[in-house]
Amino acid sequence: MGSLSKDTIVGVLGAGAMGSGIAQVAATYGHSVVVMDASEEALERAAGALSDAMARQVEKGKRTQADADAILGRIDLIPGENLKPLAQCGLVIEAIIESLAAKLDVFSALERAVEPDAVLATNTSSLSIGAIAAQCEHGGRVCGVHFFNPAPVMPLVEIVPWLASDDATIADVTALIDGWGKTTVVAADTPGFIVNRIARPFYGESIRCLEEGVASVETIDWAMRDVGGFRMGPFELMDFIGLDVNYAVTCSVYDGFFQEPRYRPSQTQRRYVEAGFLGRKSEQGFYDYFDGAEQREPVMDRALGERIRDRVVAMLINEAVDALFLRVASAADIEVAMLKGVNYPKGLLAWCDELGAATVLARLDALYDEYREDRYRASPLLRRLARDNRPVLA
Repeated sequence: MGSLSKDTIVGVLGAGAMGSGIAQVAATYGHSVVVMDASEEALERAAGALSDAMARQVEKGKRTQADADAILGRIDLIPGENLKPLAQCGLVIEAIIESLAAKLDVFSALERAVEPDAVLATNTSSLSIGAIAAQCEHGGRVCGVHFFNPAPVMPLVEIVPWLASDDATIADVTALIDGWGKTTVVAADTPGFIVNRIARPFYGESIRCLEEGVASVETIDWAMRDVGGFRMGPFELMDFIGLDVNYAVTCSVYDGFFQEPRYRPSQTQRRYVEAGFLGRKSEQGFYDYFDGAEQREPVMDRALGERIRDRVVAMLINEAVDALFLRVASAADIEVAMLKGVNYPKGLLAWCDELGAATVLARLDALYDEYREDRYRASPLLRRLARDNRPVLA
């Protein structure tokens, strides 16, 4: 495999928010970038978004106008379905819709368009890298490179090899993206990788509390934000992400794990999506965003807030411990991923040690005893840690 460098021309397939963001990052670090999309409208939106982003940086004094113009000048936006303009690229990052069928079609065509030593990466957040790579004759040069939205701002990138990934390719991609000022972690090719797997209870268990009438949307968000220390509450975060996007990732992880009960999607969230209540982008989700909308106040009961926090955090810690148990990633990468990928207030494994594994296990077992549902099944590693009275982080 050829090595990647600052002279590498980077291709981005898909001009949505993620694709244009990745293009901005690569161009900022000196690369010529080719962005392709079948939709001219999408490319026009991308051009506007990139221009606006540069204008804001100039206005804030983060860069000069000359620098901004140079960055925009390095990005070539090309419409069409013929991928020949990507032939010059040493790295192509696919950032189209989160559909396995669509990605399989794209990678078959993409491999025919580029040189045999070009690296092909997918920005999928939860789909199988192996399934995508299997479409390619030279599958060893395929890997997952999962940026977080917005790509120019969020520091984390998950690097995901598959069974037949070329080690040199993974090393080259990691070094290149580290050079873009990002923090990389390596994740196993399992549904949701690190962040989208471990974070599922932040949303799912919060919705469960809502469904049971434990507290309102506003109160649960207050509990997780003001009592738990999270930057955003689960419902305001789902509204920000888009309920359709969040629900699709949950369904993908759930199906990818053969309907594992811990990741079961919520009927409540499905109904919101079916109704078109998608959050900020539709002006209505768990909150209303249209002009004149009245916002309800939370019940700021500290004891209630602590119960909600303890329940959700116990579920999150269990997922992090189980990801370590099943070797999804190293302990260090799990901690970094949750701190930098979703801005959690603490690393979840460190949080486990702070509380004590026995305390976390007791909370989970109490939930299991009450509900008799496998969603509250404790990781074997958590049980071992509690039994042996030892920390997860040595």
